[in-house]
Amino acid sequence: MPFELNHTIVAARDAEASARWFADLFGGAEPEHWAPFWQVVTANGVGLDFATVRADAEVVPQHYAFLVGEDDFDRMYGAIVDRGLEHWADPGQRHPGEINHNDGGRGVYFLSNDGHYLEIITRPYGSGS
Repeated sequence: MPFELNHTIVAARDAEASARWFADLFGGAEPEHWAPFWQVVTANGVGLDFATVRADAEVVPQHYAFLVGEDDFDRMYGAIVDRGLEHWADPGQRHPGEINHNDGGRGVYFLSNDGHYLEIITRPYGSGS
């Protein structure tokens, strides 16, 4: 049976601030508030529902990878550099300040304001040489 990811909850220290940080960096629409969540919707309709964790809880880092176009990569990578965000060409963080060229595209890893491991790529894994 085919299925699609509809939404996922993203833990945050401050749901609104994190949703706005994410939408600003990625160039998305303004986050929408409903119930306890602040939601950012990706181009393929997946909702990232930011939720504030309890004051006595920690945000457990997760990995979120996003497929973006070449022009969007340029803009996002420029924002990463302009904001002075640490970034790496690899998930092991052995190549700081670099991007990768996996599958004939470009990719970079960086941390969100809550410490989640974010990745932007211009080509899906296994799609190129």
